This record gives sequence, C-alpha cells and structure tokens, in this order.
Amino acid sequence: MVWVCAAKKASDWVKKCMEYEVEGSRPRGRPKRTWKEVVQKDCQARSLNREDAMDRGRWKTLIKIG
Repeated sequence: MVWVCAAKKASDWVKKCMEYEVEGSRPRGRPKRTWKEVVQKDCQARSLNREDAMDRGRWKTLIKIG
C-alpha cells in the first residue's frame, strides 16, 4: 500500500507500467490476481481513493489505522 502512494506521484514510465495490459490468454485454472487487482481490493476495504494517495500525511494515517 505504501508503494501505491509513491507510484501515483512517479514519472511517466512508472504510470505506463502500472497501466500495462498483457496481451494473450491466461493459462487454464484459477486466474492469478494481478497487483492492480490486489491494490484495488485493499483500497476498497479501507475506503481509500486516488486523492488520498496525493496527501502524504493523510495516506500514512489511513494505511496505519486499517
């Protein structure tokens, strides 16, 4: 969760890497969760949004409480 805050403020190539979608199909079986899916689930569980990540003090407080 801490890395998300840094990534939101990062350079252009980091943002591109975070949004990158791999082409092709996944192998058979239960699909593995992506980093992005895990972060979204964690943020929903703690009621966090993108604006919270931009305020460092608020972000630290919110992720420590959870």
